[in-house]
Formats: sequence, C-alpha cells, structure tokens
Amino acid sequence: MPAASYIDPRNGQLYPLDQPRWCSDQRTPLLVTPGTGISREDIEPRSRSLWRYRAALPVEIAKPITLGEGCTPLVQQDWGDLRPFFKLEWFNPTGSFKDRGSAVMLSFLRQIGVDAILEDSSGNGGSSMAGLGAAGRLRVKILAPASTSPAKIAQVRAYGAEVQLVEGPREESEAEAIRQSSQTFYASHNWQPLFLEGTKSLAYEIWEDLGFRAPDNVIVPVGAGSSLLGCAFGFRELLKSGQIAKLPRLFAAQPLNCSPIDASFKAGVDTPVAREVNKTIAEGTAIKAPLRLREIIAALRESGGGTVALTEDEIVAALRRLARQGLFAEPTSASAAAALEKLSAIGAIKASETTVAVLTGTGLKAATTVADLVQ
Repeated sequence: MPAASYIDPRNGQLYPLDQPRWCSDQRTPLLVTPGTGISREDIEPRSRSLWRYRAALPVEIAKPITLGEGCTPLVQQDWGDLRPFFKLEWFNPTGSFKDRGSAVMLSFLRQIGVDAILEDSSGNGGSSMAGLGAAGRLRVKILAPASTSPAKIAQVRAYGAEVQLVEGPREESEAEAIRQSSQTFYASHNWQPLFLEGTKSLAYEIWEDLGFRAPDNVIVPVGAGSSLLGCAFGFRELLKSGQIAKLPRLFAAQPLNCSPIDASFKAGVDTPVAREVNKTIAEGTAIKAPLRLREIIAALRESGGGTVALTEDEIVAALRRLARQGLFAEPTSASAAAALEKLSAIGAIKASETTVAVLTGTGLKAATTVADLVQ
C-alpha cells in the first residue's frame, strides 16, 4: 500500500503527512487518504484504550499521548418500544468523545515536532485538547466564545492551558484562531484531519462491543460532524476489509434552532440552505456552517441514514428521561436520545434492529443548567 497522505477531497491534491499542516494551500479542509481497515486479529488485546486499534491509523505513532481514552461502556436500556444501546462517551478522561480525536492528533503532531498548539472550541474540544496537551507536555491556548459554560472553561484552565474568551458567535472564535495561526500551530479539531482518525475508533469499538458485528443504526449528535464522520470512516474501513457485511445507517441529530445539516439533507443538496438560527441548550452542536458539510451529507447518503431536527422541548424531555434512567448527559448528548423516538415514529428505525445512540459528553460539564432543566 502507498504511504498515507493528506488529500484535498475537492481536487485530489496530495500533501505529505510529515509536514505540520491544518489546511490545503488554498485554505480548504483536508482529509487523510482512506485506510484499508483491520481485522479482529489486528487488535492489541492488552491495550485497554482506543490504542488497541492503532493498526487502523494511517501512520505508526511510536509514543502515544494517552490518558486511557476509549473503551467506554455500551449500555442497553429500554426506551419506549425500543431497546437501544447507549455509548457512554463521557467516560473518556476529560468527559467527552473528543478525547479520541485529541489523543491521536496531538500524538501525531508531537511526533513530527509540534510543541505548542492553538485551538478554538465552545467547550468539550477545548477541555480535551487542554487535558491531552497537558499529558503530552504541549503548550496549549484555547479560544472560546464568552458564552461558553463556566464549568468547561474552568476545566480548561485547570489543565494549565491559556484561555482567551472571544465575544460574539461561535464562528468568531474560529476566525480569531485562524488570525493567530501564523504564530502558533492551529490544531483545530474541526480542521486538522488526524482528529477524524481518532474519532473513527468509535466505529471499531462499537463493532467489537457488539461481538464483531455492525449495528443497524447509529445516532450521533452533530455540530461540526467529527463523531459522525469518524463512524463513517471506521465502518467504511471495516466493510472494505470484509469484517462487516453492510454499513450501519448513520443518523445526525441536531437542535432545530441550529440545524444546517438537516436543512441541506432535507433539501437534497450538499451545499448550505438558509434556515433561521436561534440559541439552543445543545451548545456543543451550535455550528451554523459546518466545515465538512459536503462530506457529512455524503456519509449520510452512503449509509442510507438521515437527519433529525429536534425542538428544545424534545431535547429537554430526553435529558430528563436519561437522568431518570441513571444517565447524566449534557444537553447536546440528549439530542441523540431524543432522536430515537422521532425516528421510531416514522419507521426509520425498528425495535427488531440494533441501534446505538452515542451520548457524547457528561452532564457535569453543564451541571447547573442540567439541574434546572430536569426538575
């Protein structure tokens, strides 16, 4: 097999992986050339973390930065007529699925000589980058919206990262980070494609959790789409390597108040579609213009899945219901649970099928908000 490279999906241009890079020369988003997948024999059984699937990574990482991320519980519970599995991603070290991408991306960047990074985040991404960065002795600066939950900012600061709060909408934090990227490497979890190579461990892990088979459906809260794309890439590799017979249907759950992916998918296009944007309690998915919209829509179509847009009341009801079943999720995560009922009602998922809902982050990140909502 040829060595892996960065690739611009818009024109096929390749760039070497061993040069620090977060975008193309035209400042467009990159991916990594597709992997061939692994079999169960390639799993490292003595590694109780996502690094058990390191054979699926595009490059060998000699000394990973790790806090034991991955290997999170998969718990089956009743949900009306359904018996879905909930993937509890808040058991990752900093409390969210983002640790999967951060561990792989930062390990790779450190290996090629990067010792300081810049990131913009509305919360979980910043916490993850700060925590894994501290573990890897990297200097970290996080730019976050001034409206970010105080608990998330406190966590970032506790890890020793520098924090800059940015007034204005979420997009302004990204714009400011890009402006500063000439001074410090911009290790954006939305832009730098090695992050997706970490999140694809979700697919490998679900496959192993279910006895080396794919579920019928996977529901993911989606903002920028790193968890959904990670699942798409991982299951695609498993199909390519003959480990599964078909792709699971992927479903993107979004708050109606900020649902650009749902708008484009329902319109049958992979370009932006105008839809009103309002404040949402699901702050982790409040991304007005997803960078990889085209790839997200393609992944949904390829899998035969779809999108769900949820009202604030539906998200709160699911949040309360999860808590009453012992699952203390943050509001963003509750979108995946809320989507279960809506998808079941329209016949998109069935009780006889195996369905996984990914709960991406802990309610402790927004404990005051959650406590108020679940009363």
